Amino acid sequence: MTQFGWITAAQAVDGLGLAESTPGPLIMVLQFVGFMAGWQAPAGSLSPAATAVLCALLTTWATFLPSLTLVLIGAPYIDRLRNVRALSAALTAILAAVTGVILHLGLTFGRSVLFPHGLAGAPELPLVALALAALIALRTTKISPALLVLGGALVGLATIGGSG
Repeated sequence: MTQFGWITAAQAVDGLGLAESTPGPLIMVLQFVGFMAGWQAPAGSLSPAATAVLCALLTTWATFLPSLTLVLIGAPYIDRLRNVRALSAALTAILAAVTGVILHLGLTFGRSVLFPHGLAGAPELPLVALALAALIALRTTKISPALLVLGGALVGLATIGGSG
């Protein structure tokens, strides 16, 4: 995303934080990217706000239209398709690919947060410590992930408030 100049790495992290801090789907990251791309590069005589809203709507439409179309067309045939061995193998491969995309997304955002100046730069040690503490809390306690996200957000706000 930063390679196209749509958004900065910090804005991408903001979008992910927005999606993770609300009870909505992760699609909000895509909508945020669309919105920010429109805001930062208004089209023609449109205002940044109008372009941003149109880009966010286009992002949503382009994200949901293919899958919705497939669901509407394929829904009557799902039971029959489950027994087709080749299709079952293809769906398993798609699941593996989606898992890989999610892993890549997590690593990319993690790198942007923990190493904001690139991997050659020094890591943000307080953030590394916070990430390790969150991982340890998740693995050793029964803390709710939502509570952990809220706690991380509060620590982040306190950190920002202390440095501003």
